[in-house]
Amino acid sequence: MSSPVPKSPEQSEKSKKYDRQLRLWGDHGQKLLENAKVCLINVTALGTEILKSLVLPGIGAFTIVDGEKITEQDTGSNFFLDNDSVGLSRAQVATRCLLELNPDVHGDYIDESPEHIMAHTQDFFNNFSVVIATSLPEKILLPLSKQLWEANVPLIVGRSIGFLAYLRLQIREHTVIEVHPDNEIPDLRLENPWPALREHLNNIDILKLDKKDRSHVPALVILYYYLDKFKNVYGGVPVTRSQKDVLRNLIKEGNSFNDEDDENHLEENFQEAIHYVNTCIGQSRIPSQVQALLDDERCTNLTQESSSFWVMCAALRELVQSDGALPVRGSLPDMAADTINYVALQQLYQKQAQFQAEAQLYQKQAQFQAEAVYRRASQIARSLGQSPDTITEHEVKLFCKHASELYVARGSCIAEEYQSTAFDISSYLEDPDSLMLYYAIIRGLERFISEFNTTPGQFDDQVEPDVLKLKGIIGKLLAEWGCGQAIRDERIHEVCRYGGAELHSVSAMLGGCAAHEIIKLITHQYKPLDNTFIYDAITTNSATFVL
Repeated sequence: MSSPVPKSPEQSEKSKKYDRQLRLWGDHGQKLLENAKVCLINVTALGTEILKSLVLPGIGAFTIVDGEKITEQDTGSNFFLDNDSVGLSRAQVATRCLLELNPDVHGDYIDESPEHIMAHTQDFFNNFSVVIATSLPEKILLPLSKQLWEANVPLIVGRSIGFLAYLRLQIREHTVIEVHPDNEIPDLRLENPWPALREHLNNIDILKLDKKDRSHVPALVILYYYLDKFKNVYGGVPVTRSQKDVLRNLIKEGNSFNDEDDENHLEENFQEAIHYVNTCIGQSRIPSQVQALLDDERCTNLTQESSSFWVMCAALRELVQSDGALPVRGSLPDMAADTINYVALQQLYQKQAQFQAEAQLYQKQAQFQAEAVYRRASQIARSLGQSPDTITEHEVKLFCKHASELYVARGSCIAEEYQSTAFDISSYLEDPDSLMLYYAIIRGLERFISEFNTTPGQFDDQVEPDVLKLKGIIGKLLAEWGCGQAIRDERIHEVCRYGGAELHSVSAMLGGCAAHEIIKLITHQYKPLDNTFIYDAITTNSATFVL
């Protein structure tokens, strides 16, 4: 027998370096992260903290856009900037310091303002996986928001001021294959097993096993055996609670059918079978959110611009129409059983899942080839847009494995949010402790900066006058939204006292949250924020709002 090929030292060291995160998003997620390019606009404490939390796990590359020089105020709030760097380029110094954290990451900077770049290279920001904008004025934010919305490039907007932090995620459409639910329901297909599984299960007669062998039978075999008995008597699978209680009692009785002395003792595998009555019976139906995706126009009307996600959804739709069910996940939960029985079942599930996944893969490859032949025959002088190798075998297998968890997030445009007067936040503001009031304050703060080109309270002798100005702006905003509530003066006064200063601890906390959301977007794993996050560091309360 040939010995396995040892892993290269480079692979081994990389696995050690990123061990914990690989457990979260896997090798395929790490590869997507390493191929990603992100852009940071403005070197604030929040901005550098976001990049720090992306550089450490190995983001592929980052670019910093900032035309400002380092001031003493910057060094007081940003740990990446020191007194010796005052007067130097913020973008250059921050890039140098961040690159020291991880030699695997590439970094670049542009010592220009975002306005200058947008005016001279309009599509510059369209080339990134994600764009991060911190403390960006409205006059720049709104056109950038529109541009990235049209290009379907995710935009993360953040602001940290004093004890207050705000994060807004703009995504036009984002697809997720691996949601990582907290409680994954086993996919056993016991109500309607495929032929190979049915044959395997029918060959095991629990009543003919002695006590020792019976204790080694996997729980799903026990559940199938008594489910089959239930179906023979009642004509179908148990649906109601009382029907499931009947099935549980059948399993309990089966545990002690030849052990009169152990009537009250349940073997571990029988306990598991009883537990699976709730989680595994009736779970083969297609979840409503997945059916909605299969019926979505993006799935039924593919174009050359369709993403691989929607192409695979179209293939999945055909499979569901043919088989009446989603692909088998191909994995089993841990069960009390001897190794031989468990491995035999595991191989059956994996084989079926592999067959269905490969079937979809070949179907879509054939479809792509047919389209290519058609376009070549038509002698259309343009690229196909999608080549047969756009979708990999690994991607299709992963898609099929998590077919019951598929998720699509569709967000809203920040520019439309800022230009809308249809906000109904009155119900939030009726609660004096609602963090929504800070959203109104932040919007007022941004409008103040746009109108006066300074941050409220930036100069000590202007705090009180700025309180009145900011109060007037916020009142006008609330009136535009048709909101009659007013925000207490002390809240506005507190924000003015901050003078636009960042507390690094607050920025670090929000930076970690923002980086987490960015990694979700890049890896297409876990559900992203929907869509606004506000953090009050005084009370350590946080809340999310959909705007």
